[in-house]
Amino acid sequence: MSWSVEDAPWWTRAVVYQVYPRSFADSDGDGIGDLRGILHRLDHLVELGVDAVWLSPVYASPQDDNGYDISDYQAVDPVFGTLDDLDELIAALHEHGIKLVMDLVVNHTSDEHPWFVESRDPTSPKRDWYWWRPPRAGLAAGAPGAEPTNWGSFFSGSVWELDETSGEYYLHLFSRKQPDLNWENEEVRQAVYAMMRWWLDRGVDGFRMDVVNVLSKDTSLPDGPVHGGVWADGSASYICGPRIHDFLAEMHRAVFAGRPERLLTVGEMPGVTIDQARVFTDPARAEVDMVFQFEHVGLDHGPGGKFDVRPLRLADLKASFGRWQAGLADIGWNSLYWDNHDQPRIVSRFGDDGHFRRESATMLATVLHLHRGTPFVYQGEELGMTNAHFTRLDQYRDIETLRHVEASGSLAGVAERGRDNARTPMQWSSDPNAGFSTGTPWIDVNENFGIINAAAERADPESVFHHYRRLIALRHDDPVVALGDFTMLLPDHEHVYAFTRSWDGVTLTVLGNFSGSLQDVVLDHDPGELILSNYSAPATTLRPWEARVHRHVG
Repeated sequence: MSWSVEDAPWWTRAVVYQVYPRSFADSDGDGIGDLRGILHRLDHLVELGVDAVWLSPVYASPQDDNGYDISDYQAVDPVFGTLDDLDELIAALHEHGIKLVMDLVVNHTSDEHPWFVESRDPTSPKRDWYWWRPPRAGLAAGAPGAEPTNWGSFFSGSVWELDETSGEYYLHLFSRKQPDLNWENEEVRQAVYAMMRWWLDRGVDGFRMDVVNVLSKDTSLPDGPVHGGVWADGSASYICGPRIHDFLAEMHRAVFAGRPERLLTVGEMPGVTIDQARVFTDPARAEVDMVFQFEHVGLDHGPGGKFDVRPLRLADLKASFGRWQAGLADIGWNSLYWDNHDQPRIVSRFGDDGHFRRESATMLATVLHLHRGTPFVYQGEELGMTNAHFTRLDQYRDIETLRHVEASGSLAGVAERGRDNARTPMQWSSDPNAGFSTGTPWIDVNENFGIINAAAERADPESVFHHYRRLIALRHDDPVVALGDFTMLLPDHEHVYAFTRSWDGVTLTVLGNFSGSLQDVVLDHDPGELILSNYSAPATTLRPWEARVHRHVG
């Protein structure tokens, strides 16, 4: 999308920081992070220079999926604090010029949400607020194969859970405690929109929308193909389903249209293609501003899925990013991320979390942030935090991991790809429990907190933290970073990631060495002045995990 400096939305030159509140900072010693803990650590975000905070769910919840199973959309779970605490956090962030983006989870609720509790009664007006279905024709409820469809859940097993009382099943694409809302029901949609307006009226600046492209289902709920195993892939019936664009356009009209402030909407969309993303993010259609896509974080998955670990081929990563940069160059906008609460730590995944941890963490940050799009930083990423390297099943807490191990009987791939790698407590200092809590943390602290922590990083001018600060400042200060055209260089090089960004006579050349060895690079243009690097002294070759940014004018 082509914007001028004057009319480009604020989020084109912004960096968003994701806070996973359970693991960020604990203010009351119960071992679980909370809102007041975030308030006490605002200086960290201010010094880093971020423009917005994406807050993972703090709503009332039984915590079956760490808050992504919501029992009250307009209440804060007591484990995180109160609504007054959240109002105070919003005000404090705004005082520092930082926006707050809430997590919107409306594909499903908790099975303890009053809506679902009421829907369990077949005579209730809310029965149709969820996907209730009788058993398959000719089979008794509970019999093998009686589920209404053969779809498998994202969290293993069937997507259908039998309710013994009514003899019918309800649909849950995720945990059995996360029943899917029926977005075909207009009352459901209007209730969601009213809730969203309520949050915006409290000062929230937008939403990150959880798995938002699965809201629309093929109402015939047909069986899916079986690709080995017991359960089928039903995604053709719900990934970017038949009415998804209608729903998102209606949401925009009902919630966002006419508000004077420019709000941010980010749609998490598993399985979305570039062509679909162009439609979703086309400003003329007014659906969402950008999407989270998963292509690049699936490149090291084998045929068996995320826990079937394969080494990354750099050419594949460049091809993937290159396609998305080109595909959204004239319409829409990219989001840029390595880490989030669902992904392992990038320095352990695509970098070297041992000897070259600082170099590889800063190189990976440089390459990502200099693409065209809005970068998202996940808590601890700016410190170079690593995977937890857990060795025992009892150290894991994540429902996806536990269900996978239960189904497969194996821990293979879990230490490398499990979501708990991102959920270990934020490492603030070398104090007990990394300064996260005075109590026993809900999940083990990474054992390397004595070396990797915010206090040490902020004190070292050459640290990962300060490299992130420089990247964020460069995006704020130089329009070429936010708005420049993207051109991939050396697409087939096995170890070097290289590209240019060009805008109004200025060209940035970005080089990243994805290896622990020296790499020679020959360019067909003069890259100009070196303006950013993760090594202090110049050299003729790219050193292990080196990043360089050059600027040429004219």
